[in-house]
Parts: sequence; structure tokens; C-alpha cells
Amino acid sequence: MLNELGYSYSKLDYARRLATIAHNGQERRYTGEPYIVHPTAVMKLVMDCSVWVDDSLLIGAMLHDTVEDTEVNLVDIRNMFGTDVEQLVYWLTDISRPSDGNRAKRKEQDRLHIANAPTNAKTIKLADLIDNTRSIVKYDPGFAKVYMKEKKLLLEVLIEGDKNLFAVAKQLVENYYRGESLSETN
Repeated sequence: MLNELGYSYSKLDYARRLATIAHNGQERRYTGEPYIVHPTAVMKLVMDCSVWVDDSLLIGAMLHDTVEDTEVNLVDIRNMFGTDVEQLVYWLTDISRPSDGNRAKRKEQDRLHIANAPTNAKTIKLADLIDNTRSIVKYDPGFAKVYMKEKKLLLEVLIEGDKNLFAVAKQLVENYYRGESLSETN
């Protein structure tokens, strides 16, 4: 891909730029940081911890929240990055809506959705869980009580994801329930 000056971008650079623009103006809850820090952290976790990494996996990690949280849709993703990335983003996008019932019912619906996902989508979801867990437990202990119950259930359907990321996510959940610091986990 070429930019306006004729320089070549990798697809990953293009995905990073798209995510930055799409999430422009959004902030991370609790810290006020630009939202792009989250997809970047998820991609870095996948890159650093995963046994196998390819461009589609990294691009999917970078774009995992774009359809759920921005005006970008799955057709846009497919047109820009191909069917493999589109499918990853599809599996990583929550399918529940507020009209589907209370939070427990919606989270169950989303958990059943990701349970049917391919291994590479589950790998990204594990990295997403890790990054979100660290933030929520640190900044919102009250909500963490609800959130961590959901993540404990979610882990049951993510076991086929990357084994290294699964081990980190499982350790975070176990440490939380033992009352240990999450900083003691990678």
C-alpha cells in the first residue's frame, strides 16, 4: 500500500493508522489515555507472548474493537485487509445488544459467540482480556467483582487460544481470587 507521498506502508502500519483514526477522540476509561493504547497493547501482547504470529493475527488484534466501537464495519475491514482479518474482527465483536437483556444474559451471548471462534480469534481475545483485566482491577475494584466472574467463565471457552496467553490470563484470574497483586503476573 502506498501513502499520499508514494511511500510503502505495511498492512500492519495501515491497520494501526486506521485504528488510530477510527478511535480518534475516544479515551480509555479510568486513565483518560487515547483509546488507541488498548488495541496497541493487545497487539503487543499477541506479538510478545504468542507462539505463532502472522500479519493477519496482528492486524486483527489492532482492529479488534473497531467494528464494535467506531463507524468502521466488517465490509470496510474485508475491503482493506481481506477475509481473514474480517473474520477475526467478526469473532471479536460482541454480538449482544442492550435489548438482549441484562448484563449477565448479554455476556453469556457474547461468550457463546467467541466459544465458536477459531483459535486465532481466541488468542486475540485472551490478550484483550489480559489488558482490560489489569486496568479494571487497578482502577475499579467494585466493578472488578462482576467483571472477574465474567472473565473466569470466559476463560473456559478460550482454552484453545495461545497457550502462553491463556496461562497469563488464567494466572491473572487466579491471583485476583487469591487477593494477590496482578503485577505479579507477566
